[in-house]
Amino acid sequence: MVDGVDPALAERGRMFVIGGLVLGAIGGGFTARRRGGKPADMAQYAAGYGIAFGILGLFLTLILDRLLLG
Repeated sequence: MVDGVDPALAERGRMFVIGGLVLGAIGGGFTARRRGGKPADMAQYAAGYGIAFGILGLFLTLILDRLLLG
């Protein structure tokens, strides 16, 4: 334990952020493709959705950390 936190729990918290980034990027790319976008549009949608979902994952991590670990 480091600073009273189990390293395995700390690692799980990062997974929400990484998962949000990856799933957001995939979803953004598919959204742009479905709307008939060019590759640059797909890249921009992937970046935008990835950032947005990554931030949501960060907030989810913070909320769960505060609720579960005090």
